Amino acid sequence: MEVKLYNQNGKEVGKTELPSEIFEVPLNPDLIHQAVVTQLANRRQPWAHTKTRGEVRGGGRKPWRQKGTGRARHGSIRSPIWIGGGVTFGPRKERKFSKKINKKMKRKALLMVLSGKAKDKEIILLDKLELAQPKTKEMIQVMKNLKKATGQDLDKGVLIALPKKQENIILAVRNIPKVETIGADSLNVVDVLRYKYLLMPKEAIEVIRSNFKIQNS
Repeated sequence: MEVKLYNQNGKEVGKTELPSEIFEVPLNPDLIHQAVVTQLANRRQPWAHTKTRGEVRGGGRKPWRQKGTGRARHGSIRSPIWIGGGVTFGPRKERKFSKKINKKMKRKALLMVLSGKAKDKEIILLDKLELAQPKTKEMIQVMKNLKKATGQDLDKGVLIALPKKQENIILAVRNIPKVETIGADSLNVVDVLRYKYLLMPKEAIEVIRSNFKIQNS
C-alpha cells in the first residue's frame, strides 16, 4: 500500500510503501473486540468499597439488655440492619477485573487496527516531526498545514505516534483538544481506535516493527 509523504509545512515530498506485514493484515472483529475488552478491564480500578460490621466505628457494647425492655434483641448498633451499620454483600476493593490475552493475539489485534486505519486512509505519514521549542502555537500551525494538504478533518481527533521521546512535541500538544501523543513502541488497540487519525513520522514504522518483533514479509 502506497501513501503520500508530507512535511510539517503540509507539502507532499514523495510517496512511501507501507509494509504489508503491518498495514495489510486481514481484519478479525472478534479478536479486536477481545483485545479492547481485555485492555479496558485491566485498566479498571475497584474504587467502590463498603465496610462490614467489623470495620465501621462504634458498637462495642450491647445497646440494651437482652430481656425485659420489650424491644427486639440486639448485640451491636453496627449490625447491618441498623442505620450507620455495616453493609452486607457490598462492593469491596479486593474485587479483580483483570483478564488475560495471548501476546500474539494482542499484537495481531493491533496490526489489524493499524491495517484498518491504512485502508480507510486515516494514517498521515511525515518525513519528520520536530519542534525547536515547546510552542503550542507552532504545533497548531503544523496541524492546520496537514489538514489543508490532506483534506482530512483532523479536528475529529489525532494520535501522534513518536519514534522516540520528544519533550517539545509532548508539551506543545498538551493543550490542543483531541490531540494526544504516544510512543510508537507503546501503541495499543484502545488508543489507536479512540482517535480518528494516526499521525506519525516515517521513522516510527521501524520502531513498530522492531518493538513488536514483526518479520519482513
